[in-house]
Amino acid sequence: MSVSTAAVDQSVCAPLPVLGADVTVPLVTGGYVTYAALDYAASAPALQRVWDDVAAYAPYYGSVHRGAGYLSQLSTDLFENSRVTVAEFLGCRADDQVVFTRSTTDSLNLLAAVLPADCEVFVFETEHHASLLPWRDARVTYLDAPRTPDQAVATLERALADRSPHGPALVCVTGASNVTGELWPVKELAAAAHAHGARIVLDAAQLAPHHPVDIAELDVDWVAFSGHKLYAPFGSGVLAGRADWLVDAEPYLAGGGASRKVARRTDGGVDVEWHTTAARHEAGSPNVIGVYSIAAACKALTEAGFDRLVDREQRLVTRVREGLAEVPEVKVLSLFGDDAPRVGVISFVVEGWNSSHFAAALSAEYGIGVRDGLFCAHPLVRTLLGSEPQDPGECGAPEAGPGERSEVGVPPAEGWGRSLNAIRVSFGAGTPDEHIERFLGAVRELVSKGARWTYRTEEGRCVPDRGAAQV
Repeated sequence: MSVSTAAVDQSVCAPLPVLGADVTVPLVTGGYVTYAALDYAASAPALQRVWDDVAAYAPYYGSVHRGAGYLSQLSTDLFENSRVTVAEFLGCRADDQVVFTRSTTDSLNLLAAVLPADCEVFVFETEHHASLLPWRDARVTYLDAPRTPDQAVATLERALADRSPHGPALVCVTGASNVTGELWPVKELAAAAHAHGARIVLDAAQLAPHHPVDIAELDVDWVAFSGHKLYAPFGSGVLAGRADWLVDAEPYLAGGGASRKVARRTDGGVDVEWHTTAARHEAGSPNVIGVYSIAAACKALTEAGFDRLVDREQRLVTRVREGLAEVPEVKVLSLFGDDAPRVGVISFVVEGWNSSHFAAALSAEYGIGVRDGLFCAHPLVRTLLGSEPQDPGECGAPEAGPGERSEVGVPPAEGWGRSLNAIRVSFGAGTPDEHIERFLGAVRELVSKGARWTYRTEEGRCVPDRGAAQV
């Protein structure tokens, strides 16, 4: 049985069809508008192709690796073929393993659980918390934020050369920042790591949806990414790469599926023989829907022509950056400078505005969904904003306590002080040009005219005050 759908028409480089593209949302000022989803960096909408493939398979759903029936055998084949598809999408080496997890966070916690004894981890403070925090049982060296790609490589080389004792080491680095969208020099960092006897894992959560990833070409040891950022939001992730550390360690989770043989001992205990394949770290009934959706997304992006998608996204990146540059009050955040290559993830602050207030107005008055806050990358955003570790960074308008209103009708006063959080706009293969233009128009209008509604802080969020008189 085949559950694949028709290939994507490659004659025109247009936005890929995504689920929810025609959803309308209410405006606080009255009426409805088509929702502009510009928060792809948090979770991208499902590709219509992915949804159709999953829907075609769903009636045939069965247990994986656990049944003799036709549907179980079909689901097992689908599951294992999805592993092959992901390996091809990532350019895996012949002896690499592809382990299915719940997310990037889960993948990196799995890798943290299999580190060899006395392994030291090196991670830049610029990382997402999923890369910054899992290494609780290891020695960790946190590296300061570099200001150029060359500085990143030099900083890592010095740290690896100075480590003592000179034992096993792992470098964890992002491929594209979830705050600035800037591309990191992954291949050069991998070369530096290997030159000093270390291994490297690539957090590709923000890279894989926007740019081809090739494990062998980049020469990284592992890659981690999430389905929900790759247009497949069904609860699965991937850790792909070298097998030895995975095979040498105890299973990430103990249970059925990870074990090959379990037998009672004469002393009353049990002996367990664990799998040496990827199944070793996939205990429990696998999420075959989530796994198949990732494979479907990999196929859809490949068949659409990833290079053409990248070219279109770069045009959108240029349009957003040029549009924001036309507003003097807007400051775009960057580590490596204006000329650094980047994906469709851009964070900024607006002079005189609290970022949560600005994001709330974009949503309530224009139907545009962005994100505000510190983006699960607190040290990086604080560095970019010049704030101190003790400064608050919560969402909500800082000048308005719970239940109190923020100013309405005019831009907030300049005296509000420096920004304590930021606004992030992010987009990708499914973003139409109209959403970008609406966003830029809304930014210009909010900066020049102010919000048309009163907002209040409620449970840590800046929300429209529907009980107040409006201008």
